[in-house]
Amino acid sequence: MILNIVQTGDPVLRRVSRDLTTEEVKRHTIQQLIESMRDTMRAAPGVGLAAPQIGESLQLAVIEDRAEYLKHASRDELKERDRSPIDFHVIINPKISLLDDSSAYFFEGCLSVEGFQAIVPRAYTVRVDCLNERAEPVTINAQGWYARILQHEIDHLNGKLYIDRMQSGTFTTTENLLRLLKRSDH
Repeated sequence: MILNIVQTGDPVLRRVSRDLTTEEVKRHTIQQLIESMRDTMRAAPGVGLAAPQIGESLQLAVIEDRAEYLKHASRDELKERDRSPIDFHVIINPKISLLDDSSAYFFEGCLSVEGFQAIVPRAYTVRVDCLNERAEPVTINAQGWYARILQHEIDHLNGKLYIDRMQSGTFTTTENLLRLLKRSDH
């Protein structure tokens, strides 16, 4: 089922979400929510979706960076962003650790701030300790674009949006960004 994605200004996006118990994670309602979130993320399309974005204040996010999303990027772009496909997975009750001081600066958008993008500095390497969709403990070590996605989704679970971290002078409509990028290709 495709769910509605709430937009900036909705109070649920500014709340710290509550943890889920292992019993809750295993319940049919949460498993169904995960499926609906996956379908909603894919339909958007997006590379991540946090529960607050569909109005649920829960420490739960789905992530997937499909190969088809990367086919329009040049080899240089993929290398610069350290971006490769990421299989679908779920993070629940995540705790993030930044593993070094290095940062990457790239344009970032959000399904809850539709039609806009800005440059957002993010840690290059992170570790996330969380539960998976079976309520099993998992540790994720990520770098590059995958680390960016994790930080973006975990921010949602903590009541933050990328606009809180962006370089404000770079805030632009997606349309203007595409026009600018097209000009720089020539």
